[in-house]
Amino acid sequence: MTAEIIKIIKSIPKGKVATYGQVARLAGYANGARQVVRILHTCTDKYDLPWHRVINAKGEIALSIYNGADEQKAMLEAEGITFISEYKIDLKKHMWQGNKQV
Repeated sequence: MTAEIIKIIKSIPKGKVATYGQVARLAGYANGARQVVRILHTCTDKYDLPWHRVINAKGEIALSIYNGADEQKAMLEAEGITFISEYKIDLKKHMWQGNKQV
C-alpha cells in the first residue's frame, strides 16, 4: 500500500493537484485518505514527495496557517496554480486526472 501511494504522489505533475482520497482510490484503497496523510507526514523527506500537490476533497489546503498553509500556497502558485479564495484551488482547472497507469 505505502509503495503504491508513494508512486502515485510522485507522479502528480507540476501545475496539478490531487486530493487525499483520489490518491487513495488510485492506489486501490477507497477509504484510505487518512493513510495518504500519514504517508505524507512520515515519508515526504525520505522519498522527496511533492506534498504540496495533495489537498483536501474541497479543493482546499488542509494545513493551518501556523503549520505550513502559506508555504504550500506559495509552492503551488510558483507552479502556476490559481486560487479562487485564499486557500481554495480552482479544481476544474488544476485537478490531476491521474490513472492507475502511473
